Amino acid sequence: MIKKVLFLLVFIVTASCKMSGTKEILGDGSITSNFSIEILDDEALQVLDSKSTLKIIASGFDWVEGPLWIEDGQYLLFSDIPKNKVYKLNAQNDTVTYLNPSGFDVENYTGFGPGSNGLLLSPQGQLVLMQHGERRVGVMKSDLDNPSPTYASLINSFEGKRLNSPNDGVFDKNGNLYFTDPPYGLRNLMEDEDKELDFQGVYCLLRSGELILIDKELSFPNGITLSSDNKLLYVAVSDDKVGGAWFQYNLEAPGKAVDKKLFYDVKHLLGKPDQQGLPDGLKANSKGYIFATGPGGLWIFNKEAKPIARVYTGLLTSNCVLTTNEKRLFLTADSYILALDLK
Repeated sequence: MIKKVLFLLVFIVTASCKMSGTKEILGDGSITSNFSIEILDDEALQVLDSKSTLKIIASGFDWVEGPLWIEDGQYLLFSDIPKNKVYKLNAQNDTVTYLNPSGFDVENYTGFGPGSNGLLLSPQGQLVLMQHGERRVGVMKSDLDNPSPTYASLINSFEGKRLNSPNDGVFDKNGNLYFTDPPYGLRNLMEDEDKELDFQGVYCLLRSGELILIDKELSFPNGITLSSDNKLLYVAVSDDKVGGAWFQYNLEAPGKAVDKKLFYDVKHLLGKPDQQGLPDGLKANSKGYIFATGPGGLWIFNKEAKPIARVYTGLLTSNCVLTTNEKRLFLTADSYILALDLK
């Protein structure tokens, strides 16, 4: 069981202001600082209000990613990539190992990150894992209530060449899977001798089994999500050399993306204080607001790509997920699990 850290930071959220938290020494001896919520536009009050809080609900991990909310059971699953594990966090904030291994089943793995990254729930109720170590999109063979670290492969290659290391994904309403494939699981990234593809892809795996390449021009595609009506696809790019950005595509049909355009660019923030991190995981709610982890912590955008609020976590923040009722957003940030209460 992971040692729990229960700590509550309450922020008074006022339009056009930034309320800063104070530095806190947590129960495990680590220090976090600069927790704050910044309202950039009154529209943010559709999502946040004076009762919005940021909580640290678990800690003690190596690097957490891929949060997945399981409504039937009211618990959170998330990956710890270096530890090659998936953990389960229940409603009482108790954390237990759910899967070990999660992304690679051989001890002498030589890559950069052996474990799973993004976690998804398929339309059939199966746990789907972006498995860095195995360089595939895998599916757990057992059901959710009786987890077993045995997996089958949904896809592991494109045109006869091994994928890099599938990172994040999202299912549409019809069960087609969109996912990104950067080289983060490879020890030497772009220059790794085992890298078979000469690009980093954004793909759609159709229900038929056909794999469609949507985009091969993004340097480091990372987080990915769909609008609630499945008409828009959003992809984060994490490139620490030229800066990060989010892109938007219109979907004419499953796997057919057109009108690619820049959604929002954060290149100007690269290297600035309190702006640590790059665009990473993101989710869209039913009203079209985009919750995106990136420089400084969490960004909240409206449909027009305008940032309406920012949540500064003081931590490298990797991903996020909404509960089914959209009243809480879980964040994976460095070695912590955070929760943001929403309106």
